Amino acid sequence: MSAQTTPGRRTWEAIRGDFPVLAQSIHGHPLAYLDSAASSQMPQQVIDRLVWYHSTQHSNVHRGVHTLSQKATQAFEDVREKVRELINAPSLHECIFTSGTTESINLVAHSFGRAFLQEGDRVLLSALEHHANIVPWQRICQEVGAHIDVIPINDRGELLLETLDELLTERTKIVGVGHVSNALGTINPIAEIIERAHAREIPVLIDGAQAIAHLKVDVQALDADFYVFSGHKMCGPTGIGVLWGKERWLNQMEPYQSGGDMILSVSWEGTTYNGLPHKFEAGTPSIAAGVGLGAAINYLQGIGFERIAAREDELLQRASARLSEIPGVRLIGTAEHKASVLSFDIEGVHPHDIGSILDSEGVAVRAGHHCAQPVMTRLGIPATARASFAFYNDDEDIDRLVAAIYSVKEIFGV
Repeated sequence: MSAQTTPGRRTWEAIRGDFPVLAQSIHGHPLAYLDSAASSQMPQQVIDRLVWYHSTQHSNVHRGVHTLSQKATQAFEDVREKVRELINAPSLHECIFTSGTTESINLVAHSFGRAFLQEGDRVLLSALEHHANIVPWQRICQEVGAHIDVIPINDRGELLLETLDELLTERTKIVGVGHVSNALGTINPIAEIIERAHAREIPVLIDGAQAIAHLKVDVQALDADFYVFSGHKMCGPTGIGVLWGKERWLNQMEPYQSGGDMILSVSWEGTTYNGLPHKFEAGTPSIAAGVGLGAAINYLQGIGFERIAAREDELLQRASARLSEIPGVRLIGTAEHKASVLSFDIEGVHPHDIGSILDSEGVAVRAGHHCAQPVMTRLGIPATARASFAFYNDDEDIDRLVAAIYSVKEIFGV
């Protein structure tokens, strides 16, 4: 029996109906939204929660004694518990709210880097990283005189782990690797990487931006040292993200930003910092977005991550097969283990032209280097077109993508 007809569960058609943005037309065509790796859509349940918060609960958090502030604080802190449960974190105070994955990685790079990196030390990244997991490390390495090493990939977009033992040296102080490649969809073997790094007592940061909405994450089972992700990649609002880190590391790191809420006391002689997690949460947080993140977690858990992963794999396999049959279309990134990201190009057509023509037919994909220029350089291409699927997509979206690709070929005569 297919997942669409299993009794007791909502059908995928009904779930798709939760997303009002998908009901619109673009350029006279029904929208086929295939850009969820850039930003996923929000279901009505999350939108309603945001409206309810702004209508009845909005106030600043942590500082007010009045009832509304206490309600807002409770709503915001309840989400921290949802995050803890989502990733099976050992404790609440290890879950830090940020503006997103980028800020989370910047926080670790600068705070960990200033505490533990010295001249001549090494930071190990992978060749699949998003710029957000490259540039912050470049900056701190330049500041302290450290260097970056890179785990290479093969032509399929898989990490060459046979190089790992050689790259993990006595000067390597941290490893940073994405759970899932945003450009190619490769699911990296992070458990093995963590185990091999820990054998040398080297901590590991996992960029979970592309994994958190698609895979069940358990930071204790993984034994990661840091795990970071964004709300808008998991059906939540923009402007909210999470840094989870082991207390042993967080307690040794200085605050990344300074301001209200991250202090216990301030005098002209000096400042005493607050404890975790507030030490790293300077200023008023993105309260409404945080509340929306909580609603998004509820929504995804209501469907179930195993069911989501199975649905998205079906869509990926179906779309990969259909595109592989189109003459002149080349799939970019063919790793054995992939999430629902399908990068491709068309011989003789620039990806930006592919994206523009697909948009004219209501098909929304990403075109460009996907903030992963080293990946493009390694594969010898300037850019790709990228269709990324979420559980709310359906077979008609794939049909529309295929038809629009044939339109591109017809226009360019290829």
